[in-house]
Amino acid sequence: MGSLASDHYIAPEIVELSGSPREIGFEHGRRLAGKIHSQIEVYTAMFRQTSKLDWPAVRGIAEEYRQTIEKKTPDLHAEMEGIAEGASVDVLDIVALNARSEIALGSFSDGCTSVGWKTESEGVFLSQNWDWTARVKKNLAFMSIEQVGKPKIWMVTEAGIVGKIGFNSSSVGVCLNAIRAKPSDPIKLPIHIVLRLFLESTSASSAISNLKSLGGVASSCHILIADPSGPTGLELSPKGDTHIPPNEKGIVCHTNHFLTNKFITEPPWLAGSPIRLDRANKLTAELAEGGKAVTEERLRDHVFSDTFNAPQAICCQEDPIRPIETRSSTLFNIITRFKKGEAPSAEVVWGRPGSGEEGPVLKMPW
Repeated sequence: MGSLASDHYIAPEIVELSGSPREIGFEHGRRLAGKIHSQIEVYTAMFRQTSKLDWPAVRGIAEEYRQTIEKKTPDLHAEMEGIAEGASVDVLDIVALNARSEIALGSFSDGCTSVGWKTESEGVFLSQNWDWTARVKKNLAFMSIEQVGKPKIWMVTEAGIVGKIGFNSSSVGVCLNAIRAKPSDPIKLPIHIVLRLFLESTSASSAISNLKSLGGVASSCHILIADPSGPTGLELSPKGDTHIPPNEKGIVCHTNHFLTNKFITEPPWLAGSPIRLDRANKLTAELAEGGKAVTEERLRDHVFSDTFNAPQAICCQEDPIRPIETRSSTLFNIITRFKKGEAPSAEVVWGRPGSGEEGPVLKMPW
């Protein structure tokens, strides 16, 4: 474990894990114990503010998801038990962190703008700004996971959470957009468990098939998945799923509302989401028509640094009219590239890209 140090920002902690599920979990919990305890404090306040639930009530709901995780993904349940042991907390605390979206019944409003792009000559890009409360930023970590018989994973995750945003050695990657819609279904798998399963997959198609065989996702979300064949937008819900293929330029853009999934009723909730989507489509089209090669730097500068319609911009700023517990801003930008003949890699910028407050470009693998 180390850090990516700089004089200008607080670097993300690096955690490298390997071994059995229990060993991976225990080391995760031991190394990030302080951050996990902080996570529980942050989400205790958020559940109280958004859902009127105290932490004992949250743990009570988490028990339903724990049973599903143990039944359908026993290795990940064992990993969560290891995290709990390593951090000296109850396993239901860890399940609650991993099922936070489901327990909150859509009351948490992670922002986020994602772009997948299969270019003609520069490979496949998978990218997003991740927008969430700044109170969580100190609890994020760069994490790698090595397991026997599975691809190696590199991801940016919250302490205590087993699956998040990243990619693997088989060139499969995921990004996430929150969707606020009921219901959630505790007999299905939480979003963050699904993200981890996707990161253990050897192709996007096998990831999608595996999720279907396990019965689907417990609450609504959009997962942008990509491999060398290109990106696909997955609008997932406990009532049914739809898939969004790339447009004629090879691009899929998504924000925080469903575009094609009509299986659930989704009330309008984040006024900036349609505006961000229009901007992402416009800005990527400008890049596509500009005649220059697509690069990580161009995506960051032209798309992910955009402040149109601030504070609810692609590069998100805190909105002072929202409760402090749920004010969002862009905490990091990640751009992953899958190119034939090259190992997969990503560039991460810690902070709001283009703001002057962000850190240097970090590399994954580090």
